[in-house]
Amino acid sequence: MHPKALLDACADLVAQVLKFDHPADAVVSHYFREHRSLGPRERATLAETAYAVLRRKLLFEHFAGSGSGSRERRLAILAFAGPRDFLKSELNEQEKAWLDQCDAVKPATLIDRHRHNLPEWLAEPLRAQLGEDFWPLVDALNQPAPLDLRVNALNDKREDVQKELKLAGIAARPTPYSPWGLRIDGKPALTKLDAFARGAVEVQDEGSQLLALITDARRGQMVVDFCAGAGGKTLALGAAMRNTGRLYAFDVSAHRLDNLKPRLARSKLSNVHPAAIAHERDERIKRLAGKIDRVIVDAPCSGLGTLRRNPDLKWRQSPQALAELTTKQSAILESAARLLKPGGRIVYATCSLLRAENEDIAAAFSAAHPDFRGIQVQELLENAKVADAAKLCSEGGQDLRLWPHRHGTDGFYAAVWEKVQG
Repeated sequence: MHPKALLDACADLVAQVLKFDHPADAVVSHYFREHRSLGPRERATLAETAYAVLRRKLLFEHFAGSGSGSRERRLAILAFAGPRDFLKSELNEQEKAWLDQCDAVKPATLIDRHRHNLPEWLAEPLRAQLGEDFWPLVDALNQPAPLDLRVNALNDKREDVQKELKLAGIAARPTPYSPWGLRIDGKPALTKLDAFARGAVEVQDEGSQLLALITDARRGQMVVDFCAGAGGKTLALGAAMRNTGRLYAFDVSAHRLDNLKPRLARSKLSNVHPAAIAHERDERIKRLAGKIDRVIVDAPCSGLGTLRRNPDLKWRQSPQALAELTTKQSAILESAARLLKPGGRIVYATCSLLRAENEDIAAAFSAAHPDFRGIQVQELLENAKVADAAKLCSEGGQDLRLWPHRHGTDGFYAAVWEKVQG
């Protein structure tokens, strides 16, 4: 594609993404469907340029103030994800000089908001939580995430799948913590692989795999994935149960559960029962009350632990939305806890970085429920043969606390309780 046409396309996509009418990944997918002639390299440049603008929006808008041409073009030039000489061949002398000036600015000389590129309502609590470790987190959030796969342990071994991927020209390495995971750099066409078609691998972040591991679902149990979504953890739990027992996949979105169906067919699992529910107090929940061995609540949350993949979330979320989410999280955890039989366990998890959605929800639940005792996550991880389990937990090993800059995963939190025998 000619440099001018590619830069124009980048500016066009940046303009659409910055409307924030829809999630960025949906906007990018729609754009590619509308422009089917784009090749894989052009698609990669377009997507990464749009995502780079979202990651460094405050800085690039600051720089764009001194450039020429439309705002979208200036932002696309600053964020352009292709070769610099290819880009510069399309710029006029004034634009080249402006871009060189911007490139020469040292990060250490920038004011904080242009360095961290976070809205203040988010930067403030993260800085309070992390202290000096805030800046390494910022750096990690501004990098693209790798692609993690979970090997279906029901039918395949990780080392066999790793060799199979290598023969297909894909370099995969074992994830450092999850015994089920393989990590890939780049974005290969996975859906064309036999390993994918036969259900040997599923795309799932290592952090999400660890949530399934600490749920500790076993053969023959009754297990509920309370907010199953598209079912990544459901499939991991079904394999951990060796395709025995009963595994209910509940979600309020029938559309999300529809996305589970083809994955379920590939997985060869027959113990999974997907069911759309109207709300967390649905009749189906009442019928199963007091009968369940394990419940995982991967609660609807701000998603801020996934900012490497979804940088638009920091601009699309707000303190008001967060307050509504925390109310919903408490209600869902409360309702899901009713499912457990004595001796059963519940996992509360989010992919958020914020204490308000994590420790604060867990502390309130513990205070309101003397009939539930907290279980040490470190112990659960060690039992699941996870390496360096203590590194993955909060001080004292009580909760799971995963950070992109410390663990290379998305940001995750989890707390676990056991219902005390009556």
